[in-house]
Amino acid sequence: MASLTLPPVPPNPRQDAIDLHKAFKGFGCDSTAVINILTHRDTVQRGLIQQEYRTMYSEELSHRISSELSGNHKKAMLLWILDPAGRDATVLREALSGDTIDLRAATEIICSRTPSQLQIMKQTYYARFGTYIEHDIGHHTSGDHQKLLLAYVGIPRYEGPEVDPTIVTHDAKELYKAGEKRLGTDEKTFIRIFTERSWAHLASVASAYHHMYDRKLEKAIKSETSGNFEYALLTILRCAESPAKYFAKVLRKAMKGLGTDDKTLIRVVVTRTEIDMQYIKAEYLKKYKKPLAEAIQSETSGNYRTFLLSLVGHGH
Repeated sequence: MASLTLPPVPPNPRQDAIDLHKAFKGFGCDSTAVINILTHRDTVQRGLIQQEYRTMYSEELSHRISSELSGNHKKAMLLWILDPAGRDATVLREALSGDTIDLRAATEIICSRTPSQLQIMKQTYYARFGTYIEHDIGHHTSGDHQKLLLAYVGIPRYEGPEVDPTIVTHDAKELYKAGEKRLGTDEKTFIRIFTERSWAHLASVASAYHHMYDRKLEKAIKSETSGNFEYALLTILRCAESPAKYFAKVLRKAMKGLGTDDKTLIRVVVTRTEIDMQYIKAEYLKKYKKPLAEAIQSETSGNYRTFLLSLVGHGH
């Protein structure tokens, strides 16, 4: 469930483009007006506004935003105006080819997305950057982590809720044999099951595993694997069980302790606002006894804070 709030009557994209142009004009930018317009428009509306802006002012809205805004506010806004697949592709491209390679961010974007989201993202990635996702993954990752990511973006998985209990039990046994039952780990089996099975199926496997061996599958992954491979397996498993819980935890980590991991905060808020932010907020409140908006309020400031809170919404 999205947290995006929209006006009761869809606004005219041409009027929005005119109002944005006005907000950019003159000395200094009217950031409040820009935030009020863009954070209350859905993907389709934002696309139409950008078309109108281009037609009327012979300039890309993204270029204007780039020159008018700064810092984290600019980064977040530039990501927000893209469509969901464009956003994921952009985050992934930056994670795999930016100044600093961020394999955790790349892993999250791949392993927390549904097969249909991944399909559209792959097409968008190629259209935007002229290179295949698989090429960039192959270039910047290695070992079992690489094998898992390549299989995850390459294999079309079932997305429905139905599971076959016989195969679930079989997979739980296979994972036990491949990990805790033996000396060393048979990574191939973990890769095969985690990349070929649906989320509903994996959630059932985790529950069967716990029931059969009195131990959590998550614990087994933690003790049998390590590094980015472990991170990828855990991301897939946690998203199979509950994406909202997974992202609540990621947000908590980004804001806990000294300093804020703004890159992660922006990535998660911007990419989940139109998908499941209401559920993430509910999980955050349940687990950390504090509303997500309150946490963001205390960790950010200025227009950047206003922007994030407009997306997340102030309520629980």
